[in-house]
Amino acid sequence: MPPPLAFSSVEAARLSDRPLHLAIGMFDGVHLGHQAVIGAAVRGAQGAGGRAAVLTFRPHPSRLFRPEQPTRLIFDSAGQAERLGRLGVDAVITHPFTREFAALAAPDFLPWLRLRLPALQEVYVGENWRFGAGRAGDAALLATSGRGAGVAVFSAPPVRLDGETVTSTRIRELLAQGDLPGANARLGAPYAASGVVAEGRRLGRQLGFPTLNIPWEPELEPRFGVYRVRVGDRGLPGVANYGLRPTVERAGRPLLEIHLLADCPYGPGDAIRAEWLEMLRPEAKFASVDELKAQIARDVEAARKAAPYP
Repeated sequence: MPPPLAFSSVEAARLSDRPLHLAIGMFDGVHLGHQAVIGAAVRGAQGAGGRAAVLTFRPHPSRLFRPEQPTRLIFDSAGQAERLGRLGVDAVITHPFTREFAALAAPDFLPWLRLRLPALQEVYVGENWRFGAGRAGDAALLATSGRGAGVAVFSAPPVRLDGETVTSTRIRELLAQGDLPGANARLGAPYAASGVVAEGRRLGRQLGFPTLNIPWEPELEPRFGVYRVRVGDRGLPGVANYGLRPTVERAGRPLLEIHLLADCPYGPGDAIRAEWLEMLRPEAKFASVDELKAQIARDVEAARKAAPYP
């Protein structure tokens, strides 16, 4: 019996009762290019009365092959699964990317997969996706393997926006610059942070701007600064500060604090999700707390005057 895949959202039995249409990739960010692959799998499943699933991998291969400079993932597993679920997939399978898995010869990959997913009928990948030992496998090899295993293989071309290919690398660059409109356009949905409200030191309240303190430690840190956000299912408008708070304290790690521009229904222990819409300004150190307070007031006013929250 082969070692099982790691199912993160359903039991394996649920994927054996109907033909399986499987999208495969890292899908870091679940951006527009990834959505083209996953959407094709979902449509294929719907047309054939089957189930659509996504197979992805953790950690990123760079953690094995260049641990001194690993690729920082845009979303953690929970954030990725949330975005995948919104695309209509029936299951998310997260398989560990180990040295043993990385050593699997490219021609053996599809038979390896077929053995673990007997209902597998169709596979969907990006046109430039590579796999197998030494990244020797490509979409053409996968299609050849598929013919021998009775599995149809489809590859989706890259998606372009504003004259360039949509990639996770470009989205990481935009987040590092604080360009949320650019990142969000490529993600196909707002960048977001989720967490449970924790008790803070009430520094915001002392300044006249009470905040929700959200413990949040992403692999990929966006640029430190002040952002216009919307919070929760109701899309409540707010201003978020993400950074080290250099004026009032030098925090040991970045902190996420959100001041709502509406009555706040949240408190410690509540789980919230904040979508980031645009950067209002980079983080700065002010000469005094009074200067900081005056700047926060300007930040709040700028957020109120911004385009209506969608």
